[in-house]
Amino acid sequence: MMHKKILFCATVDYHFKAFHLPYMEWFKKQGWEVHVAARGDMNLPFVDKKYNLPIARSPFDQNNLEAFKSLKSIIKENKYKIVHCHTPVGGVLARLASRDARSRGTKVIYTAHGFHFCKGGSFTSWMIYYPIEKWLAGMTDCLLTINEEDFNLAITHRFKAGQINHIHGVGVDMERFVPVSQEKKLKLREALGFRSDDFIMFYAAEFNKNKNQSQLIKALASIKKNAPKARLVLAGEGKLFEECRELSVTLKLEKMVHFLGYRKDIEQLLKAADIAVASSSREGLPVNIMESMACGLPIIASQNRGHSELVEDKKNGFIIPRGDHELFGKRIKELYDSKQLRKWMGTESRKKVVPYSLANVGVELGEIYSAFMMEDSNEAESEYYRSSL
Repeated sequence: MMHKKILFCATVDYHFKAFHLPYMEWFKKQGWEVHVAARGDMNLPFVDKKYNLPIARSPFDQNNLEAFKSLKSIIKENKYKIVHCHTPVGGVLARLASRDARSRGTKVIYTAHGFHFCKGGSFTSWMIYYPIEKWLAGMTDCLLTINEEDFNLAITHRFKAGQINHIHGVGVDMERFVPVSQEKKLKLREALGFRSDDFIMFYAAEFNKNKNQSQLIKALASIKKNAPKARLVLAGEGKLFEECRELSVTLKLEKMVHFLGYRKDIEQLLKAADIAVASSSREGLPVNIMESMACGLPIIASQNRGHSELVEDKKNGFIIPRGDHELFGKRIKELYDSKQLRKWMGTESRKKVVPYSLANVGVELGEIYSAFMMEDSNEAESEYYRSSL
């Protein structure tokens, strides 16, 4: 019988640390050997073998050719039962490299963490990514989508994957991300250097064009005179970090916007906050919003498929048309003025995020994995061994 091995593949290894360790642990508990292929030398738990490949984010980078050749050799050598790939480039390379293996019984799963083409997306994204994803769907035994829009798109555009499923993201740990008492919140604020009466708006994201932190800074500028205790707390790094810092100086918000840089204490920052904000143009299903909801925070977020799936306007927060920083500011002021509204919306956030919990997503993925585990064809396995002699 074929030795049970699974390969997880993505562009960078941090992706697995951030999102997939619980599922790697699950496979280990089932007696499987877990391998990882990605760029990076991070030590990951629950991993038996790790391959550091030169996978680049750009699909046009020449390093990807070398990565493809290595990946094809790795898949041939290890005779995986399942290859589960993530991220756009990791998903492309792994599916192409698995073509021969699929004919011998290997099952290929691809999780689309938000298609790069979407409703309202750019013409360029549709021209580049749509034909690639539709073509590669034919090399996919199971296409997993994490929001309803992507699921419906894959169905209506007849992507020819063996099966297409919708799961509720990668899962949020609702035992770790929880609402805290007012007393605990004040202690966290003190430890983080904030005042007890500050109104803290929190956003953790890379500083880039898509995340669009400048909209949040402009929104705060529009209400600064009427919300003097408002504090915009931004965690993250990126190429637009200094540009955003300069914008805050230009708008005379130096004391109201806090640039924290890279942080490892997101959990504590969320628990110290009053609300969460998000300004990105494109999201698949953002984990930062789910974690904020699990902590019982109201959400103010720009309109996109991922935000709109998690935030119901005027229920657990507000959805703002992209680029409308004045309305964003107005909604901030509404929550700034009403502790009762914050409490009610925060309670709704916690309720609404339950289907996206780690426990629930674990059940969804477990059922999918188990179905492929049970598809053990002795004939296919025998042929796999014969052809490799």
